[in-house]
Amino acid sequence: MRYNLFASAIKLLNSSKNHNLLVVNVRSLTGAAQTNDAVAPTARPPPAESGNPGEEQRSLHIAVIGVPNVGKSTFINNTVNHRVCPTSAKVHTTRQSSTAICTTGQTQLVFYDTPGLVTQHEIRRHHLDQSFKSAYRHAIQHADIIAVVHDASNGWTRKELHPTVLDTLKAYSNLPSFLVLNKIDALKSKRLLLDLIKTLTNDTLTAGKRGGAAGQDVQTKELRLNKRETSWSHFSDVFLVSALTGNGLPELQNYLLSQAKPRVWKYPADIRTDTTPEAQIVESVRARLLDYLPQEIPYNLKCELEYYSVEKHVIYTSVQVQCPTTRIERLICGEANGKLRQITERVTSDLVEMFGQAVSLTISTVSKGKKSAS
Repeated sequence: MRYNLFASAIKLLNSSKNHNLLVVNVRSLTGAAQTNDAVAPTARPPPAESGNPGEEQRSLHIAVIGVPNVGKSTFINNTVNHRVCPTSAKVHTTRQSSTAICTTGQTQLVFYDTPGLVTQHEIRRHHLDQSFKSAYRHAIQHADIIAVVHDASNGWTRKELHPTVLDTLKAYSNLPSFLVLNKIDALKSKRLLLDLIKTLTNDTLTAGKRGGAAGQDVQTKELRLNKRETSWSHFSDVFLVSALTGNGLPELQNYLLSQAKPRVWKYPADIRTDTTPEAQIVESVRARLLDYLPQEIPYNLKCELEYYSVEKHVIYTSVQVQCPTTRIERLICGEANGKLRQITERVTSDLVEMFGQAVSLTISTVSKGKKSAS
C-alpha cells in the first residue's frame, strides 16, 4: 500500500490560515492522499427517495465500534443528518445497539450504533448489563463493513488502539474495516494528524516507499515479537473528521455510498431507525441525566415510560425516574424543582429534533413511595 503526496499534505497543513484544521480524508490506502480545507456548514445529503423501480437498489450495513466516549453516536447522527442516537458528554450513553438509516437516491446506508467496548471491570463499575459486551457482536454479524471510531484529541490514548478494539478486529478479520479519527477540531498540532495515521495503521501507508508489501510483512512480524500490538495493519481507508462540526463527513458518506452492494433495501426509504419512539424517549431522558448529574449517580437511576400518545401531531409522554434514595431525588429535582425543569426542557428539545414534531414531556421522580414531577 502507498501513501502518495505526503510532502504535499504537510505543506497544505502548514499553510492553513486562522488555525483552522484541515479535513484530511485518506482515501483508499492504495491510492493518493486527499486533503481539503475544513468548511462549515456540512453539506446536506439529498432527501430520501423511494427510488425509481427501474433502477437497481443498493445498500451497505456499517457496524460502528470503538471504546466509550469517542463520539460514535454523534458521528452517526451527523452522518445521517438526523438525531437518531441519544448523546451525552459521559461514557456509556449507548447501552444497547441501535440502528440509524439514511436513504439517498437508490442507496441505503444502515448504521449500527454499538455500546463502547468494555472490560469486565467497567461492567461492574457502571452497573452495566452483561449483554453489554455481546451487543456489538450482534451488530457486526449483520454488517458488511466495520467503522472504528478513535478519539484523536485524547493525548493519553490516541497513539494506540485499545486491546478490546484490536481483539474485535481480529475476531472479525473477514470483514473490511476503516478507521475514523474523530475530534480533530480539538487538536492544536496539525502535523499530529499525519503522525497518528502512520502510528495507528502500523505505518502501512508508507509501505510502498520501503520496498513493497513483502518487506512490510517481515517488518510487521518482527514488530509483533518485540512489542504489544497497538495498531491495525488492515484498514482499507482512513478518514479524519470532526463529528461535532460535521467536517469530513460528506467525503466519508460518499465513500460509503460507493461501497454499497446491489440488493433490496432492508427498510423503507422514509424510515430513520427501527428503534421504537418509546425506547428513544426513555434513552434520551437517561442520556441527559448523565450530563446534569455528577460522578456515578446517574448510572444508578432507572428510567421507565409511564405514558405515550400522539394526538393532532403532538407527542404527549411521561417518564418516571426511580431514585435509590431521597437524597439523590432531591439532587435531581434541585431547589423548587429547578434542575428537573432544566432537564425536562433539554430532553424536550432533543425529542423535537428527533421526531420533527411538537413534544409535551413530563419527567417525574420517585423514591420510597414519594413522587414529584416537572
